[in-house]
Amino acid sequence: MEVLEEKEEEEQREEELKALEISAKLQDLETKVSVEQICIPSDVPDFDWTSIDTSQLPSSYKTNSLKEKKLLHIADHFLQQYAHLCPDRKPLFLHPVNECGVEKFVSTTVRPTLLPYTELYHWDGCASFVSDYLAVEPLKSPITPPSSLYSPTTILKYQRGNCFDFSVLLCSMLIGAGYDAYCVHGYATREICTLDETLELCPLLRKPQEVPKEGMKKSSNKYRVKPPPDLHSKFELQQEAKKAAETEAAQKNKEREEEKVTELEKPRRDPLYGLWVHAWVLVLSGKREVPETFFINPFTGNSHSTMDEHFLGIESVWNHRNYWVNMQDCWNGCKDLIFDLGDAIRWEIMLSGSNKPLQLLPDAEEEKELSDRDMDDMQEKEEDISFDMPPSWVAPIQISPREFETRCSQGRKVILYRKAKLEKWAPYLNGNGLVKRLTIYADLDCTEVVEVREWFKNREDMLDMREVNKQTQLTTDYFSPGHLLNLKAHTYTSLEPETGHTMEFYNEARVDGLQKRVENANEMTEYFVGRDDFLHVRHMEFGKRGKKIHLAGTRTDINSQPIVQIKECFHRNLEKPADEDVAERIFLITEETIHLTYHLKDKYITASKKDFFKASERDRKGNEIVMTPEMCITYQAGSSEKEKKLLHLYKLLQELTEEEKRLKQQVRQSEAEVLNILKIRENEETAVKLSVSIYNTERNEKRRQQNEAMKNTMEDELPGQEEQDLDYLAPFLIQIGYREKITKGQALRVRDDCLTDFKRRLIDKANIIQARFEKAVEELQKKDQWFQEKKNQLSAEEEDDFLARYSETMFHIHILALRLNREKQTAPQKYLALEEKLRKDPRLAEHLGHA
Repeated sequence: MEVLEEKEEEEQREEELKALEISAKLQDLETKVSVEQICIPSDVPDFDWTSIDTSQLPSSYKTNSLKEKKLLHIADHFLQQYAHLCPDRKPLFLHPVNECGVEKFVSTTVRPTLLPYTELYHWDGCASFVSDYLAVEPLKSPITPPSSLYSPTTILKYQRGNCFDFSVLLCSMLIGAGYDAYCVHGYATREICTLDETLELCPLLRKPQEVPKEGMKKSSNKYRVKPPPDLHSKFELQQEAKKAAETEAAQKNKEREEEKVTELEKPRRDPLYGLWVHAWVLVLSGKREVPETFFINPFTGNSHSTMDEHFLGIESVWNHRNYWVNMQDCWNGCKDLIFDLGDAIRWEIMLSGSNKPLQLLPDAEEEKELSDRDMDDMQEKEEDISFDMPPSWVAPIQISPREFETRCSQGRKVILYRKAKLEKWAPYLNGNGLVKRLTIYADLDCTEVVEVREWFKNREDMLDMREVNKQTQLTTDYFSPGHLLNLKAHTYTSLEPETGHTMEFYNEARVDGLQKRVENANEMTEYFVGRDDFLHVRHMEFGKRGKKIHLAGTRTDINSQPIVQIKECFHRNLEKPADEDVAERIFLITEETIHLTYHLKDKYITASKKDFFKASERDRKGNEIVMTPEMCITYQAGSSEKEKKLLHLYKLLQELTEEEKRLKQQVRQSEAEVLNILKIRENEETAVKLSVSIYNTERNEKRRQQNEAMKNTMEDELPGQEEQDLDYLAPFLIQIGYREKITKGQALRVRDDCLTDFKRRLIDKANIIQARFEKAVEELQKKDQWFQEKKNQLSAEEEDDFLARYSETMFHIHILALRLNREKQTAPQKYLALEEKLRKDPRLAEHLGHA
């Protein structure tokens, strides 16, 4: 036994020595980090926060109220208990100093605010704004939290801050927008803390996750129809399997190469792994229909799962109401953490009077066993329970429209990703409307450009996005709805004609239903949607033109390309028989031949066809076609009927000839439209115009001038407008031929006429109400009589319906009765008021004042 005890004592000593060695190493590492400043790549110049002007700040920034002082006392007591119970953990981030050097509790620094911008009503808009608007400043010591925490208003004013400043501002905006958001003090990887995204894939290049489709479960039925025999070729199946195996092998080789490259691209070993202090935002599920709890990195504005391996641990969380300490083990990062803040075992709450549910208090027997010291602690806890968080000391957060629009510091921001560079600009900063550019590179050093994507805003030509492939030199422009020519997309290498263009259109806005047009030097193909004639493809081939004659000042030639062939394809028209519904027709212009191919009939493998040869026979003048059997070759699939008469074929040939002329004109119109589009696009790119909303009074100079002119006009018209007010005596003064002065007899006549007319109007109004009242009473009596007669025949639903209508009628009668009584009571008062008004009227007062 003594030997065992000695062994146990030796093992305990070894463990204590190891723990001391580890703690000593950590202390040495912390001192090294504090002495040697860690270099964090940043384009932001150093800023001296001691030089900021705090004289104009409100008094709440410079002093603490009695409630805030009591809160700081509670926080100090809480911190003492925490240090006693958890001596191995680092001190909590509770009450750093603000910009005025005054200690403030972190929860009171959060100022919930809902700003008047639609984009900031959603979490992604708030996160994007904060990440773009503020410039990142690293912590002075990357392994310890900051000693100060400035107000969100000061951070917004100077547009810079560390991760804690970012998180407090973002949390304030999210809580104001209705989210259940919290600031988090924890630990993350070096890449997260230093905003190093050079090894991350750009969010604009990430492919959306495909949702796997659930396969249909085959029901095992004993009695089922025997399946049809498998008629697939086994040889073809073997070839397909062989190709699939080759493709899979190539894919595996590619994945191995990518893994090797990834291994080479892995970041160097981090000696501070697990010690980097970081602050971010936690959004709990529930409010604002958030389905799942997630993190937001305020530096990037991106959301992360709570299982993300980049977040290594949490010390505490807080919002504007309370402060919680994480009591769960973070050996596996944040993956195993449970974010139920009402669980007092996993989360230690500071102010127990929170709206979060708490576990039950200990039993009465355990309370009796508490010592006097514990009883004092319980009394202090009870005081804490009754203590509410004081209001925020921060002034209201305000962002002007110009600041919201400009966003980035100096209007520009650059973010480096893995093999990509993202640039952002404020709207209207660039003359061409450019607001975002993504440059994709082939190598990690970002020297060889592969593709450039640009996004535009507020352009009058509705250009929304442009993709330029530097390898193929292909440029694709994407347009929003509303372009002058209904363009949706345009792919080209040059804006010169006959150099290859692919144009997509908003077919709903076009009469002809054109969806796409592909054009090059020798061919043009048009694709249609939703046409009444069921046309969906038209393909044209051109021959070589003769000698080009170019006119000065124009970009077209006199002689256009000769049309060689026109081919049209049609969808099935179910109102026609299949062998009369044309599926494809080809006009060979140079050979003067027309080929018709009809749709397949059911259970047929060949289609009916007709070939017309126009040039076989003509009269000498060339006016009329002389029809002969040799001019048409017909194949009727599956029909034993005799061929149709020549007259029918002659009429069909005439129709096709007219259609050919119409198609030639249509082709020339398409060519002219292509040239017109290219000319307009060249003019739009040469002189880019940006549109300004009529509500943007700062930029819209025309609108501002119109508003000023309208304001001046209204000010000029105001004095005359008072004179144009309605005169209640005008109808009666006109009758006596009103002049500047009237006699006593005229004054008495005007008074009597006015009073008589007013009395008549009062009587008419009362009579109308009386008639409506009597009519409603009569209808009610009829309904009551009908109900008494049909009472036994009505169902329960019909009886409920009748009672509802009966109640509505009674209410209507009650309202009419009230109105009638009110009219009878107020009519004499109105009459006397008008009489008094007439007596005091300046035009009649001379003659009626003494009456």
